[in-house]
Amino acid sequence: MTEAAPVIEIRNLHKSYGDLEVLKGVSIAARRGQVVSLIGSSGSGKSTLLRCANLLEDSQQGEVLFEGEAVRWKGTGPGRHPADRAQVTRIRTNLSMVFQQFNLWSHMTILQNIMEAPVTVLGRDRAEVEASARRYLDKVGIGEKASAWPAQLSGGQQQRAAIARALCMEPKALLFDEPTSALDPELEQEVVRVIKALADEGRTMLLVTHDMRLARDVSDHVVFLHKGLIEEEGAPAQLFGTPRTDRLRQFLSATEAA
Repeated sequence: MTEAAPVIEIRNLHKSYGDLEVLKGVSIAARRGQVVSLIGSSGSGKSTLLRCANLLEDSQQGEVLFEGEAVRWKGTGPGRHPADRAQVTRIRTNLSMVFQQFNLWSHMTILQNIMEAPVTVLGRDRAEVEASARRYLDKVGIGEKASAWPAQLSGGQQQRAAIARALCMEPKALLFDEPTSALDPELEQEVVRVIKALADEGRTMLLVTHDMRLARDVSDHVVFLHKGLIEEEGAPAQLFGTPRTDRLRQFLSATEAA
């Protein structure tokens, strides 16, 4: 029996902003139930790689595949963009992204925020979506905040609401872009507990994080990016326990001292 294709796969991806080459040929894959963490210094290309995986950014070269289906492109180099918008929408609705800054709509209650995309984008039944939304709010520990406005929640509660919103899309994978970096340490731990619980459930996740303890605890595979290239990758025990490259040793030493 052939092994199932990865949920997300990126092959030899290149991404530039003008003359600045941010990704210089990166290949990663996340299989079903696998948690892959991306670590590295600011500017190493981690968040850009995540945004390219979710097709929020167009890349200039390389392949992006979802469950073995390659994104179809039109044009080359700086002019390259997806050829089929319907394909992009379908893929993106299966890859829910959780951003650093929550991105909740301030004019909607928490419940309305979570229900909006499943109802308007996916066309799902409103009553069914509401039941799912309330279930996911309970799951992330803020079920009592359904009728609250985003401004009435702490940063940790807002980020947990954003995670519930991502889950309510019933995605094939979750993409986290520095989900705890905007939070103080106490609120950060609220979100870390939720992410660990999702990892324990066997959810497929791509996680960009500055939190080395989180990466060590939840990941099946860790990728260390440096200047747009993969400097080192492997199992957490290997990367954090016996790093092979000087650059990774320096990075880990700096994060431990911070």
